[in-house]
Amino acid sequence: MPTATVRFHGSLNDFLPATRRDLAIEYGFDGGPAIKDAIEALGVPHPEVDSIVVNGRRVGFGYRLRPDDRVEVRGLDRPAEPEAERATEPAAGPVARGLIPAAPVPPRFVLDGHLGRLARYLRMLGFDARYDNRAADDELARLSADENRILLTRDRGLLKRAAVRLGYLVRDDDPRRQLDEVVARYGLAPSAAPFSRCVRCNGLLEQVNRAAVAERLAGEPRTLRYFDSFGRCAECGAVYWQGSHFERMSRLVRQVVHDGPAIVENRPAGDAGTEDER
Repeated sequence: MPTATVRFHGSLNDFLPATRRDLAIEYGFDGGPAIKDAIEALGVPHPEVDSIVVNGRRVGFGYRLRPDDRVEVRGLDRPAEPEAERATEPAAGPVARGLIPAAPVPPRFVLDGHLGRLARYLRMLGFDARYDNRAADDELARLSADENRILLTRDRGLLKRAAVRLGYLVRDDDPRRQLDEVVARYGLAPSAAPFSRCVRCNGLLEQVNRAAVAERLAGEPRTLRYFDSFGRCAECGAVYWQGSHFERMSRLVRQVVHDGPAIVENRPAGDAGTEDER
């Protein structure tokens, strides 16, 4: 059986067993499989791959493996390429350099069922983050493709679906650290608009006065007495104000966006700090 050697660099090693990290892996194959299939067979989802070099030549996902090929695969964290490694021939396949498409502007996301708390955090920062813990994998992949959304997931199998072009495997299992991870990955801090979205449904908030929410908050007379300004979701009608969780959420936002835009709203009426939508 013919073989090729494949080496993954940087964070792509996260997908490999410890015994294979930062090493040239011998890969056996029949015929001439696409390099994309070989990479995914070794455990790395294609949306995480941004550069493939075969025998010193940049190639795209459609390149067909040949016996004795030497393959180097890098993600977005790859080091700057030395001048000597620059391609001297046309790419052997479409989109040979910069395989990861540019992120949408402004950034928008769809998250799998394991990332409910992260979805709420992203909405808290003002980012469009679709989340439904009942959504099937094929629906998530379709939404990512049809609406040009970055798919955030803890399931590498979902990222391997052919429909997914923009996607990222969230490494950490702690929601707060997941937020830092995604903010750093996509450079979100400068474009954050804290508390401009409903954390429950992802709708946009509008500023309203006390009279506009008096009926909805009839069961909370103290809130109506002590607050004048409220945020109301244009989609689901949830009402927000600077309640008891204001300071905690303010600190979190400052930590993430480094003293970004001022916070206006806090929590939805009837949802006293419950943050986990899993």
